[in-house]
Amino acid sequence: MRHFGHLAPDIRKALFHQEPVDFTLDSPTRTLAVALGATLYSPATRPRLAADIRKQAGRGVMSMVLCLEDSIGDADVEAGEENLVRQLSLLDEAATADTDLPLLFIRVREPGQIPDLVRRMGPAARILSGFVLPKFTEERGVPFLEALAAAEAACGRRLFAMPVLESPQLLHLESRAETLQGIARAVGAYRERVLALRLGVTDFCSAYGLRRAPDMTAYDVHIVASVISDVVNVLGRADGTGFTVTGPVWEYFRLHERMFKPQLRRSPFLGQAEELRAELIEHDMDGLLREIELDRANGLQGKTCIHPSHVAPVHALSVVSHEEFSDAADILRPERGDGGVLRSAYTNKMNEVKPHRAWAERTLLRAEAFGVAREGVGFVELLTASLPPA
Repeated sequence: MRHFGHLAPDIRKALFHQEPVDFTLDSPTRTLAVALGATLYSPATRPRLAADIRKQAGRGVMSMVLCLEDSIGDADVEAGEENLVRQLSLLDEAATADTDLPLLFIRVREPGQIPDLVRRMGPAARILSGFVLPKFTEERGVPFLEALAAAEAACGRRLFAMPVLESPQLLHLESRAETLQGIARAVGAYRERVLALRLGVTDFCSAYGLRRAPDMTAYDVHIVASVISDVVNVLGRADGTGFTVTGPVWEYFRLHERMFKPQLRRSPFLGQAEELRAELIEHDMDGLLREIELDRANGLQGKTCIHPSHVAPVHALSVVSHEEFSDAADILRPERGDGGVLRSAYTNKMNEVKPHRAWAERTLLRAEAFGVAREGVGFVELLTASLPPA
C-alpha cells in the first residue's frame, strides 16, 4: 500500500519531489498511525461491502472502519455481524498477492464482540487491522483492550485498537481531568496495541444539543475546541509519551459523488486552480478544508470521514510542501545537533533547531507517508489529480 499509488506513474512523477513510501500491516506503528489518513466509515450492514471496499481502495482510500455501533440500529447488530463476517470472507478469498486492501477496522459495541468476530472470521481475520473501541474511558475501555489482547493471541497476529474519545465524562469540565488521566493509564498500559486515538466530536455536540453549520469548524464551537485542546495536551505530546490523535468527522456532503465539473475531473492536474477553488466553496467544502488545516495546527493527524468525497481533500492537504520539507530536513541535519538558529532556505523565516526539532521529525514522518510535493505544486494540483474519473 502507498498513498497516491492509484495515480499513474507519470502523474506522480510530475507531482512529487519525493513520492510516498510503501507500507504494510507489518510496518512500524508510528508509520501506520500517520498513514491512516482519511479513515472512511461504512455501516457493516451494506450488502455489497466487499465490493465497496475494493472500489474505495482503487480510489486511494488507505483505511476504513466497518461500523457495528452508532451507524446501524440496535435491531440490526446481529445481521450486521453476519454480513460483516460473510463480506470479509469474500474479500479474503478474492485477494491475491497483488491486491492492495485498505487497513480495515471493525467498530464494535461490546468487548465480547472482538474475540467472537475474530473466531467467526477464521482465516479471513488476516486482512483485519484491528478494532475501534467506542466511548472509551478507563473503566469502559480496559475490558475492550483485554478482549483485543485475547483475540490477538487466538489468531496469532497483531491487532490494533483505536479508542474513540467521546464520553460525557470527558466533555464535562468537573470530570474531564480525572477521565483524561484514566484514559492515559489505560492506553499507556496497552501502548503497543493502540494505533491512534479518535475524537467523537458529534457526541460532544450532542450532549449540549449543538450542531455546527457547514461554514463552521469544530474549533469554532468553543466547548468542543476546549476538549480537543485538553486531549492533545495530555495524550498527544511529542516527548515519546503521546499518541497520534486523529481529526474529527466532517458531517456535510453532497448526495452524489460528482462533486466537481466534468472538465475538472477529466483534465490534467495543472492550470485549474481558481475554478477548482470556486467549486470547492460552492460545494460546502470550504469549511472542511479550513478544519483540516486547523486539525494539523492543533496537533491532530488524519481525519474521520463519512463520505468518499472527503478523502481526496484530506490526503491532498496531508502532502508535505516542498518548503516544509526543506525546513524540516535542514533542522534535522546531523551538524545541527548542538542547536542554534538558521535562516530558511526559502528566506522567509528563522528555524530554531531545538524548539522546532519535534515539528521537523513529525513533518518527515508525514513526508514518508504522503510524500513531498514538487516546488510550485500545491493543494489544488494534488486534489485535481486525485479526483476519480467522471
